[in-house]
Amino acid sequence: MLKEIGKKALLAAEELKTIDTDTKNKVLNDMASELVNDADEIIEANKIDLENAKQLELTAALTDRLTLNKERIQGMSDGLKKIIPLEDPVGKITESWTSDDGLNINKVRSPFGVIGIIYEARPNVTSDVSGLCLKSGNASILRGSSYCLDSNLKILNTLQKALEKNNLSKNCIQLIESKDREDTIEFMNMTEYIDLIVPRGGRGLIDTLVNNSKVPFILDGDGNVHLYIHEDAKEEYMVPIVINSKVQRPGVCNALETLILHKDVYNKNGEVIINALKENSVEVFIDEKASNDFPDLEIANDEHYSTEFLDLKIAIKIVENEDEAIKHVNKFSSGHTEGVLTESEQIAEKFSSSIDSSVIFINASTRFTDGEMFGFGAEIGISTQKLHVRGPMGLEALTTERYVINGKGTVRG
Repeated sequence: MLKEIGKKALLAAEELKTIDTDTKNKVLNDMASELVNDADEIIEANKIDLENAKQLELTAALTDRLTLNKERIQGMSDGLKKIIPLEDPVGKITESWTSDDGLNINKVRSPFGVIGIIYEARPNVTSDVSGLCLKSGNASILRGSSYCLDSNLKILNTLQKALEKNNLSKNCIQLIESKDREDTIEFMNMTEYIDLIVPRGGRGLIDTLVNNSKVPFILDGDGNVHLYIHEDAKEEYMVPIVINSKVQRPGVCNALETLILHKDVYNKNGEVIINALKENSVEVFIDEKASNDFPDLEIANDEHYSTEFLDLKIAIKIVENEDEAIKHVNKFSSGHTEGVLTESEQIAEKFSSSIDSSVIFINASTRFTDGEMFGFGAEIGISTQKLHVRGPMGLEALTTERYVINGKGTVRG
């Protein structure tokens, strides 16, 4: 079955290479409209997944990621529409020069071909990545969580209607329906059909990919996100940014997991910050240094500091200075997103240059690590590795560069 999907994807990729930008945008607009038209049916399919997921005892945050409603489906539709005005990267000449032999050398962006996406929980990813792959000229094969298969299938069928409406093969977007883990492993080894895999999930998925995949992949790693509040940070920034980073949507990869407080900030503002977290139903794991002040809170340990909670939980670390904060981040960071609150350009520069994560925020919520927030439309994921892209990945990240060279009967002497 998987090989048949692969063969169909290769044919679809050949078709997509020749599709112009106007056609892509027309399909994206139709996809957006079809999602809204089919909202009730998508929600009904989602209810089946939610019911089946009850026996899995998912966390509240994961259940939230799985849940669809009309507002979220409208958001999926809007996300596709945001891709339409973005520049089509395919065929873009990124660099051009003339060699000593008179050759006109151009570096040109081209699609990868077939992109595989493995993702967990969020059915909205089905439309996001499908739209991005289409606009960048790639066929896509999707492998979603077994517990949101009904939602994903219905969204896929809706998107495929827009493809066929525009005389494109529905195989430009395909979904693996099997729930067998071994099929996921086989999928990771389909080098004859798949050019690139992008995973969107937790540590278990990433480890499985690293240990098994023969297809090249981009690591969309977990988000053990830190925020350091330096002694000179503006007090009016503290609570709003901490609460927004942790509480707005705790089950996503850019949500805050460890808050690092300079000792002076803790002494002056710690109680206010911690009480604000508790008022927002956040379970706080407190630094041992502050355990006497908060005897009702569990003391944080290395396991807490290493954990991407994806839930209303947070660990707090109290430090003497920025060097200790940087050391803590570098020890426990997953390379995703970190933030610092400071009024010192020197401290901001030291923090951002000393920490090797894909995104660093200065005086802003960590929740902005997002392709849409960066102006990419929807995102394919957030790369925590260094090749070939890093951070939120949009259209350009789904293309590669090759050389197209013009001569005038030129031969090498």
